[in-house]
Amino acid sequence: MALQVELVAADRQVWSGEATMVRARTADGEIGIMAGHEPLLAILGSGEVVITAGGNGITAHVDGGFLSVDHDTVTLVAESVQVGGGSPATQSGH
Repeated sequence: MALQVELVAADRQVWSGEATMVRARTADGEIGIMAGHEPLLAILGSGEVVITAGGNGITAHVDGGFLSVDHDTVTLVAESVQVGGGSPATQSGH
């Protein structure tokens, strides 16, 4: 079973695709999300987001925003997103 994940910055879609796990920092601490996770709405803190998706995963630094989990769909909306070494490049998991 896989997660459908979408990582969105205020001005663009950064990454979208299937993933096996999402790790992010929330206002309450770090969280890991896998398929079957209970519904959740959390405030994102500044920090690293790691989306594990076979060979097409992504690591990004986000500043603020929120994370939503519902029916194996994870949506991360951040004020700003920097992918990898600070490049704001758009990537897709498809």
